[in-house]
Amino acid sequence: MILKSFELNKPSLEKYKIFLFYGKNEGLINEVIEKYFIKNIDSETMKYNEDEFLKNNQTILSEMMNNSFFKNNKIYIISKVSDKIFKIIEEISSKNLEDVKIILKSGLLDKRSKLRSLFEKSKFLVTVPFYEDNASNLTPIIIKFLSENNIKLSRESINLLSSRVSGDRENLKNELQKIYYYSISNKNIDYEVVEKLSNLAENYDVGKLANYYLCKNTKNVAKILNENNYSDEDCLLILRTILNKSKRLMKILQNFDEGIAIDSAISEIKPPIFWKEKESVKTQVNSWDLKEIKNKIYQMNELETKIKSNSRNSLNLISDFIVNY
Repeated sequence: MILKSFELNKPSLEKYKIFLFYGKNEGLINEVIEKYFIKNIDSETMKYNEDEFLKNNQTILSEMMNNSFFKNNKIYIISKVSDKIFKIIEEISSKNLEDVKIILKSGLLDKRSKLRSLFEKSKFLVTVPFYEDNASNLTPIIIKFLSENNIKLSRESINLLSSRVSGDRENLKNELQKIYYYSISNKNIDYEVVEKLSNLAENYDVGKLANYYLCKNTKNVAKILNENNYSDEDCLLILRTILNKSKRLMKILQNFDEGIAIDSAISEIKPPIFWKEKESVKTQVNSWDLKEIKNKIYQMNELETKIKSNSRNSLNLISDFIVNY
């Protein structure tokens, strides 16, 4: 059965258990999963990529069946799927999984794909293609974000952003986060600034670097620093990104220290943490204590002053800070 993304809120679809979401617009796929399957639903979410799922399929299938028996709702999200998973999905679709939903995520799937064909022809399986967004879809998202965060950009800058994200809302989210972090201490953001910031897409996502740092994943931090050629402007953005995420982590740790459960402490943060980032944030909570993160925030404020007064040495300053905990 083929549907469009906006049709997934139909009550009649509640009976369907297995979904295939495919296409180039990963950002919209993630939004749909958050809106219709995770948000406000009392379910546990299990995530795998295709290789992990295939390697452990017998254990996972057994868990799915037991899950239905004990009436404990779970959502299984399997990413980067291909025709390699076809036979297992065919098998699962014949079983009665009352309290389980399975979401398969993929990039583009050819019309000759056996997996795509299975979902399109079945009356019991649902597939949704996700096409690239265009400027008319993306511009309202940009304007809403700017308004909510009191950021002013020219129409020319807005058009530049929408044209540089390759029609994917996930890319747009990353670009808007860069604008937000830059705006914390720079209220005047002209076209040239937006052009430089959006060019950072050529480098590894700054948000991922910040998350790896706060997860104390030194191996991936070192790999990113070695593989990318960051400019002086990039270094200041990296620092501000880590600083902003550290302040968010400090608030979560304060709630956690007051006896609030980790999931609740994360859920209370404003603006809300995107579901895709929640597991990373949990790792961060377990990697730092409140005193330690407060000390790091103090060090970062001092480091920003140094970078502004000595921009030629900014890459060395930020690299030394990141690799030495």
